[in-house]
Amino acid sequence: MKRLQMGKREQLVAMAQEIDQHLSAVRSMVRKPLEAEFARGHLTGPQRSVMQALVFSDGMSLKELSRQVGLAHSTVSGIVDRLQSRGLVKRNSDQADRRLSVIVVSQPVRDFMQKTLPALTIHPLVEALRVARPGDRAIILEGLRKLREILAISSTTE
Repeated sequence: MKRLQMGKREQLVAMAQEIDQHLSAVRSMVRKPLEAEFARGHLTGPQRSVMQALVFSDGMSLKELSRQVGLAHSTVSGIVDRLQSRGLVKRNSDQADRRLSVIVVSQPVRDFMQKTLPALTIHPLVEALRVARPGDRAIILEGLRKLREILAISSTTE
């Protein structure tokens, strides 16, 4: 009996690993157009980290931004200077303390995030669903819904 249970556990682990591999591959394929677009921006890793932190905020002081990305104040200051010279971010005076500045992404970046980015992230899925048979589309969607539902249930029982 114990041997049978071990076999079941090993089967579940193998299945979970295969699902994880499929999800990783799908995530990578879906992100490919987005990654290509980001690559065209010629941002370094630290610059991308700073941009990501700023895009999902209403602006940050240099101190907050340094803490958020885990880099030294002077390093982040240099990154912000380079991003500002490229028109990707700007420094606004802090309303509460005019001596401080708040770093925000520029309007063209906000426009890109609101208008272009959603299309880039959804396009690969739309194209895949376009070539899929209607029955396969339903199977894919139902499988993902069920997996999400089961994951939500299992995370509350642990």
